[in-house]
Amino acid sequence: MEKVRLTIDGIEVEVPKETTVLEAARTVGIEIPTLCFLKDINEVASCRVCVVEIGKKLIGACTLVCENGMEVKTNTAAVREARKMVVELLLSNHKRECTTCIRSENCELKKLSKDLNVREIKYQGEKTVSQIDCSSTSVIRDTEKCVLCGRCINTCKNIQSVAAINFSQRGFNTKVTTVYDRPLSETTCVNCGQCIMSCPVGALHEKECIKEVWKAIADPDKYVVVQTAPAIRVALGEEFNLPIGTRVTGKMVSALKKLGFDKVFDTDFAADLTIMEEGTELINRLQNGGVLPLMTSCCPGWVKFVEHNYPEMLDNLSTCKSPSEMEGALIKSYFAEKMNIAPEKIVVVSIMPCVAKKFEGQREELSNSSLQDVDYVLTTRELSQMIKEAGIDFLNLKEDKFDNPFGESTGAAVIFGATGGVAEAALRTISEILSGKDIDTINYTAVRGTEGIREVYIDLPDGRTITAAIASGLGNARLVLESIKKKEKKYDFIEVMACPGGCVTGGGQPIVDSKIREKIDIKAERVKAIYDEDEALTIRKSHKNPYIIKIYEEYLKEPNGHLSHKLLHTHYIKRNKF
Repeated sequence: MEKVRLTIDGIEVEVPKETTVLEAARTVGIEIPTLCFLKDINEVASCRVCVVEIGKKLIGACTLVCENGMEVKTNTAAVREARKMVVELLLSNHKRECTTCIRSENCELKKLSKDLNVREIKYQGEKTVSQIDCSSTSVIRDTEKCVLCGRCINTCKNIQSVAAINFSQRGFNTKVTTVYDRPLSETTCVNCGQCIMSCPVGALHEKECIKEVWKAIADPDKYVVVQTAPAIRVALGEEFNLPIGTRVTGKMVSALKKLGFDKVFDTDFAADLTIMEEGTELINRLQNGGVLPLMTSCCPGWVKFVEHNYPEMLDNLSTCKSPSEMEGALIKSYFAEKMNIAPEKIVVVSIMPCVAKKFEGQREELSNSSLQDVDYVLTTRELSQMIKEAGIDFLNLKEDKFDNPFGESTGAAVIFGATGGVAEAALRTISEILSGKDIDTINYTAVRGTEGIREVYIDLPDGRTITAAIASGLGNARLVLESIKKKEKKYDFIEVMACPGGCVTGGGQPIVDSKIREKIDIKAERVKAIYDEDEALTIRKSHKNPYIIKIYEEYLKEPNGHLSHKLLHTHYIKRNKF
């Protein structure tokens, strides 16, 4: 590999050709500040915070490629003054409500201001007109906090291939907006929330429903049930300064009980149920000439993406509701009957790693008898806020267990939080259903990994070989679907999760600073914790869950049966492409 040599602050550095000055400086322990930079997503040097001195010029380090003999200075008076001026100019047109801002604890602009010793705003004058878009059920946009870094735009366009937002106008009037300034709810936005995860400030955030949940808990006429998705337990601890990927399942359950919920259930139970329903659906399609490939329907961002962009493939989507919606439906039917509680008095709260679940929860298609399956969706971040509001000492909580009948789950269910997890969970069950006997194989490692697209060939016990594709990130999902449309590929089964790496990096998970994201593979750490939890569980196949067996015996009777279709399955709709 060809190398180049240069000096940075008098230190001789040798790095591979095409390395940027920003990257080279970090190899010798020199940290150049950044704001708009987001590795592999936004590398445009638009904010000018990362300027360095080359001769008499100030140049952005994040895009400046190292050359032989280059002399770089990162800490001259001119560099410090230029960086400080850039931040002061940004602050002069910024809504400075730091004490009440949703990002007050992890705002990159706030941290940068402190690091650069900004103590006053020298530049006072006209401000851009503020616009707050609350139209979406999932995402709020506040343009007065936007720093025009472009990170959200390039995430939406290049990673997710949705392109719901872009720059509009020029100069002082430049803003990030939608096509024709439409409300976000009237665009092709799929509510994945990856724009939130890339935003360095509070210009984008989830639409909170914490107050509504507190009100429901306080209402003596309501029976409030909470359920938690598998990805929550491997991320919630980060909100309390635990290392990335720490499992906090028992403490999470204990905290939820202290918050006052009447029952604390595990969405993993319904993930096991999903395998029974979706696995049976796949077998039926394979054996009876049904529409193939069967595409998973657990991820609401992915489902809405298909509705907007590939309506001709709606029949390929599994008719199964997502696990949280399945569980909500059963809480208001099976559980309500067992407890002799009127369904309309039950409030179902889902704790999800995903802001798209907020949109999903309000879909008319996900209701029974005029009652939504799920009433409120809280993100991991919102749950942590409630725990802090309640003054709960999370780190010192004793571990507790989920309540039954929806508290017992298997290892197959917990891996739903990772890309490839749904496919592996399905294989663990389908193999035994088709063979009619127990199979020793549990870990189908071929479907594991954090790559954006993976193809696997799976030999089933009935002699059939199925071809599966696993994709995470909607840009990768688009590549898979386009390959099918062009008849370049043919699959029997496709698993898609809208967020890169799966639900573990969902738009409702703890926000990680851009610099930490460069050093630590967040999705890999959380995925590892997911599989560690799988390994720690005694039962690791969905059809072996005793409560799953019981609910079919007592209530549902059989997978894909009449009652299952009424409660656990749904349909999808064509949406506008613009």
